[in-house]
Amino acid sequence: MQITEIRIRLLESRRDRLRAYATITFNNTFVVRDLRVIEGGRGIFVAMPSRRLADRCPRCACKNHLRAVFCNDCGSRLPSGRVQKDVTGRPRLHCDVCHPVNKDARQHLEDVVLARFREEMARKVQGIYQPPPDDEYEIEDDGHYEAAFE
Repeated sequence: MQITEIRIRLLESRRDRLRAYATITFNNTFVVRDLRVIEGGRGIFVAMPSRRLADRCPRCACKNHLRAVFCNDCGSRLPSGRVQKDVTGRPRLHCDVCHPVNKDARQHLEDVVLARFREEMARKVQGIYQPPPDDEYEIEDDGHYEAAFE
């Protein structure tokens, strides 16, 4: 699979470490959104799209974030110790929606996204940066997606 398009949305004057969101397209047919460009302690890296992990209330079966103390629906106290730990001992609160399956694929993806990020940062400095449109893809009447920029 070839990466055929990369879109970067730079974030303005943020106080946290998140610098941009990226959208990549493979073979002009498959889109992955919400990759995050983050400035970490060891430099800039790309984080994959992720979702919050949740579990269900034992009383009413409503879904709750793992850090919740009380159920969002019935208000009952949730059991403590529900959070699994990763190999480093940190609480596992999110999981990747999609991710590369090997080190080489991850490195390639990160290299091309960060190269495009640096290009967009240079454009911002020159005053010619244009963020991608908010409505990148629209659903057609027949149920198919069509790129709004085509």
